[in-house]
Amino acid sequence: MALSRDQVEHVAKLARLSLTAEEAERYSGQLSSILGYIEKLQELDVSGVEPTTHAVEVTTTPLRKDEPRPSLSVDEALANAPARDGSYFSVPRIIE
Repeated sequence: MALSRDQVEHVAKLARLSLTAEEAERYSGQLSSILGYIEKLQELDVSGVEPTTHAVEVTTTPLRKDEPRPSLSVDEALANAPARDGSYFSVPRIIE
């Protein structure tokens, strides 16, 4: 699947990226190549393949046990906060 330069510029606009004409042309080729590879992968028959979360079998979970333990106090949690309001983080307002 070949992407046009207009399509690349549209995606860049949605991602709030500013591209030069040279970048848009280069990314058009690169993204077209990636989509072509995905189309090729879709041709594979995977009907007998079980869905997995890992490419190889994982026999042990490398995560710690989920056990309750003491949490930070409010003062410890807010110790490095640039600003605080009582026992809360104070952040700039972004919605008017």
